[in-house]
Amino acid sequence: MPLVTSKEMFEKAYKGGYAIGAFNVNNMEIIQGITEAAKELQAPLILQVSSGARKYANHTYLIKLVEAAIIETGLPICLHLDHGDTFELCKSCIDGGFTSVMIDGSHHSFEDNIALTRQVVDYAHAHGVVVEGELGRLAGIEDAVNVSAEDASYTNPAQVQEFVERTGVDSLAIAIGTSHGAYKFKPGQKPQLRFDILAEVEKRLPGFPIVLHGASSVIPEFVETINKYGGNMPDAIGIPEDMLRKAASMAVCKINIDSDLRLAMTAAIRQYFAENPAHFDPRQYLKPARENIKRLVAHKITDVLGCDGKA
Repeated sequence: MPLVTSKEMFEKAYKGGYAIGAFNVNNMEIIQGITEAAKELQAPLILQVSSGARKYANHTYLIKLVEAAIIETGLPICLHLDHGDTFELCKSCIDGGFTSVMIDGSHHSFEDNIALTRQVVDYAHAHGVVVEGELGRLAGIEDAVNVSAEDASYTNPAQVQEFVERTGVDSLAIAIGTSHGAYKFKPGQKPQLRFDILAEVEKRLPGFPIVLHGASSVIPEFVETINKYGGNMPDAIGIPEDMLRKAASMAVCKINIDSDLRLAMTAAIRQYFAENPAHFDPRQYLKPARENIKRLVAHKITDVLGCDGKA
């Protein structure tokens, strides 16, 4: 089975009231952990690559690792560029075999965002690739994305129909209160997603797939393990999983997960070295890291996304 686009995935997810997990990948062990869980649960997958991951691991290596995952699992897998910020980056990924790209023009004015997104859409659609756009800005830090709380802004529902019609995007990332990174909210601050905005967007764009970025839940188990074995992470509060389940039952068809993967991997490696300080074989400490990722992804697929058995 070749790489697929997210078009059919999203159509099924919207009708079925569930979401597809879009998991950020950086190396072989992360890809293996994600895809092994998805295979066992027969879940469709979006593996996404940031510009930072592409620089770190090399475009060709990542493509070949994802192709290997398809051979091993037989699953429908979409390969997506996360937070592409230029036409040139999106074009490079399209030409290099990606089946989906995100063009993030949210830092531009509304008109400039439309112009840039339309340019990417025209090129992508001519090559059979789908495009995700973004309206509104999420706060937080993750890879090259760095937006202060002061510069963050909710999506304006009054703009979404015009944006989609003028750009021709296939899905739309919106800002309703999620945040990039592990430190989404201050201690004592109650996380709250703006479901009123999501409902209004759904009303204005019936049947259109919506995307949530910054949707890691910062699972306490992993933070506690990291701190137990020498870490110094302050209290971190993520997006409550019941809120993500609710979003998945509405118009949200794609939920991005990155920080939780990093925390799961780091927790396993820290624990391994604390218990085996003299060991130096990467296969030994990366194996439990891969297992942690697999366990996390299985939980997300069954208990948050609801896409198990939907491949």
